[in-house]
Amino acid sequence: MAVKNEESDCIIGEKSVFDGRFYVSGSILIEGKFEGDIKTDDQLIVGPTGKVRTDITARRVTVAGTLIGNIIAEEEVILLKTGKVLGNITTPKLTVEPGVITDGKVTITNGKSGIVNKLIEQDFGEGAEQIFSSLSKTAKRDREEETLKTKGNS
Repeated sequence: MAVKNEESDCIIGEKSVFDGRFYVSGSILIEGKFEGDIKTDDQLIVGPTGKVRTDITARRVTVAGTLIGNIIAEEEVILLKTGKVLGNITTPKLTVEPGVITDGKVTITNGKSGIVNKLIEQDFGEGAEQIFSSLSKTAKRDREEETLKTKGNS
């Protein structure tokens, strides 16, 4: 799958460096370096030469370059074979080509906020509170372990 820049409303070119906040109404292609805060109401593409350090919120995200940060996508995340993602991914649909490098947690949301809690309540009724409590403790422990791991690598 190729990255096409004619489909993008905004392009940060291969020789460009951007540091700061960037909010786009439409799609954006990053081929250069970007560090900061970025949000778009459409598609964000990190091209093969893109090096990005940010948390991304977008409708769709495609990564062919390097991304350090978390992704929250309303519809879909596509990780192309040259892509590297160091961070968590939350999306209803995830496509991963062979060759991708990723380190982080993946949460498939099915496009509905809170769907997991609702399913647990349906299936377990009154016992749901104990399950939520257990899941919360597990998530907290995972975060603490990740923090210790991160501090140990510093």
